[in-house]
Order: sequence, then structure tokens, then C-alpha cells
Amino acid sequence: MSVRVGRIKYGSFAYVGRIRVGNKAVEEVALLNSGFEAPTPQLLIPISTARALGLWPPTEDAREVRVDTAGGPLNVWFYPRAATVKVVTGDAESREVLVDVLVSPLADEPLISDLLADELEIIVESFGKGLWRFRSDPPGKLRPSEGKR
Repeated sequence: MSVRVGRIKYGSFAYVGRIRVGNKAVEEVALLNSGFEAPTPQLLIPISTARALGLWPPTEDAREVRVDTAGGPLNVWFYPRAATVKVVTGDAESREVLVDVLVSPLADEPLISDLLADELEIIVESFGKGLWRFRSDPPGKLRPSEGKR
């Protein structure tokens, strides 16, 4: 699976991305949420995205796990090291990062974990205004967040 992420949406940040599993691919807006703390780079996706990628219903590679969320405990399906993620904008790209995928029955958009954002070298300049940049961008270069598709 390969995820190409382009633009970011704040409040949460959002990136337009391409998610690929084998020969299946979808384009999505993925949110960066500073509260999504994870021990590994992780991408949480909704069932609709998982279905389009052949990850739903759960395959033998998945295991059901319980995660703590702001809304309380949630059961999700965990696919270790199942995807690569890459942020792609009109003028720059991040490096690809191998990620764990979580499939959520409650999510309506993919979510990028804090550690994944670090690995993608995303620097948040303003959550409220939805401004960000790559670590390699000059300090004055600000990129706007993407709205939900």
C-alpha cells in the first residue's frame, strides 16, 4: 500500500493523498491531529477507504485491538507495516514512510499520527490558521491546509 499525501487540513491538518494497496489505489484527504499519539508511524483509515483498498472485511493480516481515543475506547483493526506514506505537493515531496494501518469503524477521513507527521517532516506553523511547511522548506514558506473533499 502506498499513500501519496499532498495538502494538509488544519484544526486538524489535511493532505490530499493517494493510497495504494497492490494494484488498488484511492485518493484521500488525510488529517493531521496533534492528539493522535502513537508509538510507531500510523495511519488510521475509515472502513470505506479500507474496503476500496482490499483491507475490509479484515484480512488474515489484521488483528483487532482496542485503542484509547478522546471519545473513549475504540476497537480497530491493526495492519502492521502495511503501507507507505508520502506527502506530495505541487512543488515538493516528502520521503516515503512505512506505516502501520488502523481501520476504524467511526472515522470518516484518514488520520495521520504525531510520529508519522514527524517522519514525513511536517512542521505545523499554525493549527488555527491551517499553515504548515516541510522541514526542508525555508521558514517563510507556508503551505495552506486542504479542505475536506
